This record gives sequence, C-alpha cells and structure tokens, in this order.
Amino acid sequence: MRNWKGYEKGINLGGWLSQCDHTKETYDNFIVQDDLKRIAGWGLDHVRVPIDYDLVEDKDGNTLPDGYTYIDNVINWCREYGLNMVLDLHKTFGFSFDVGEGEDGFFDNEAYQERFYKLWEMMATRYGKYSDMLAFELLNEITKKEYQDKWNEISKTCIERIRRIAPSTYILIGGYYNNSIESLPSLLPPADDHIIYNFHCYEPLIYTHQGAYWTEGMDQNFRMSIKTSYYDMNEHSKKQLSQITVGFKGLNPDNLLGSEFFDMHFAEAVKIAEERNVPLYCGEYGVIDRADPKEAVMWYKMINSSFKKYGIGRACWTYKEKDFGITDEHMASVLDELLNYL
Repeated sequence: MRNWKGYEKGINLGGWLSQCDHTKETYDNFIVQDDLKRIAGWGLDHVRVPIDYDLVEDKDGNTLPDGYTYIDNVINWCREYGLNMVLDLHKTFGFSFDVGEGEDGFFDNEAYQERFYKLWEMMATRYGKYSDMLAFELLNEITKKEYQDKWNEISKTCIERIRRIAPSTYILIGGYYNNSIESLPSLLPPADDHIIYNFHCYEPLIYTHQGAYWTEGMDQNFRMSIKTSYYDMNEHSKKQLSQITVGFKGLNPDNLLGSEFFDMHFAEAVKIAEERNVPLYCGEYGVIDRADPKEAVMWYKMINSSFKKYGIGRACWTYKEKDFGITDEHMASVLDELLNYL
C-alpha cells in the first residue's frame, strides 16, 4: 500500500478552534507555540487541527479575518518546528457530526453547499502555497449512510474547485458512520494521486468509550478492563451501545483483546487502498479518560502494531482535554510510555 510520507505519527489539537466556546480567550490560550514545540520534541511529524466554520465566518457567511490569524499562527509554528499539518473542517454551515450543534440541511441545500465550496476556495487561495507541509481535510465525520451518494458528489465538486487553485495540496476524504472503515469502499476512486482516504478508529467502542455521556445507551457508571474476552466485550456492547459497532466475528470468543483484532479490522480497508493505489490515514483514535491509564497504554500499543504493520498514518485524539487528552493529569504517570505507541 502506498504510504503518506510526513504524516505517519501525529496528534490532534481538538478543542482549540473547534468544539469550543469560540472566544478570543480560548483561541489565545488553549494551544500556544510551546505546545507545538513540545509535540515536535516527542518525535511526532504532524498535527491535525480541527476548525469550525465559526472561526472564520459568521452565521451569515461574512468573513471573520481575525479567525484566519490563528490558522496562520499554527502553520508558522509547524514550519518553525518541522511539523506537517492537516487542516480539518470539523463543522460547516448546515452540518456537524455533533447533533448538539444544531446544524442541519447541508446535504439538501445547494446554497449551504456553495458556501462550503467557497470556504475551501478561500482556504486554497490562502494556504495552497504550503502544499509541502499542509493538507486539507474536507469535512469531519459524515454521519448517516444515506448521505454517502450526495457526499460523493459534493466532495467531487469541492476537490475540482480546490484543484483550480491548489493543484498539489493533499486532500483527505472519509465517509459515513463517522469516518468508519466500512464506508471506504463507497468513496469515489481518488481523483488524483494527492487524495488520501481517511478513517477514524475507536474500536472496540465498548472499551474506548466506556462511561461516555454522549454515547447513546451508555451507562455513565459503566467501566471495563481491557483484559476482557471478546465474548464479554460483545455482550457488554449489546447492553451498553445502541449504535453500530464492528463486532468480533472471526475471533476466538475466549481470547482477550489483542492486535489481531485491529489487523482484521483494517484488512479490508488496506485491500481497497491497494486496489485504488491510495494511502490510508487514521485521523482519530484514542481512549476515554474513564479507562485505567496503564490499560489505555496497552490499547495504544495494540493499535500501533497494526498501524505499523500496514503502513497507516495516524493522529491520536487528542493533545489535551475533550475527555481523551493524553497530556491531562490522569495520564501523567504513563505519558512517557504512551509516546512510544503513537
């Protein structure tokens, strides 16, 4: 499978310019230059920077020039410390993976779609010159499967319009069920050799999202050890999760979670990527802060083994806070070890 050089080991800067309160105080203080210096010092090669349209546009679509300053800043910091960067549009007008944002109508509204295209044309105009170290991720986590055909048409048009301005910038695209691996075969074949197939992995969800208040059906008091059999994980999933999960078919039900789970989970995506000669990238993966920190490191070690086996680039979720922060106090005792498995 073709690898994506320069984007092999990274981390997300979630909660800074996206999924935030969108105040100057947050923009100025949540992430600062020293954070990028620290990340580079860990030996990582890139950061994924989620942004919401609210950073650079108001509700009427008027440009907010000050918002672009923060994107400019992080690009400059990355360049100073030798980091590459993925600029990820986490929310566009009319769509967010988070229903709590109250954004809807995007997939059926041509005006909203045109606004999306123009936003990316603006990004391409400003940042296409940084194609040696900056990639564009069109939209984070398409949710419903029924959006996929429309999303294929929208993304195709968006790529065409970006390419008129930024012909050599890498562009990431993922599919339904929140960038699931399952959706990758439904994506259009890559339009050129600078397209990247993007997926997210929080499997087994019953482990990585134990006690998550936002996960439908989940008891917030539920906890589980990583040293749990596939059979018991499956039984817990039936009771605690109402959404679709990958399951444990083909694995010995008596065995404990191991890297073979991720090997099997990634295998079909790798096959698709090889057939289409497109690199694979995992834009998010991580473990909730409700899990035991030492056991969380075991999960990172397992998934990292499969990433390395297949040559899949990745960015863990996330640098700080957002229930998954690896630099938060609960991970302090294991951070040095964890950094070996990003």
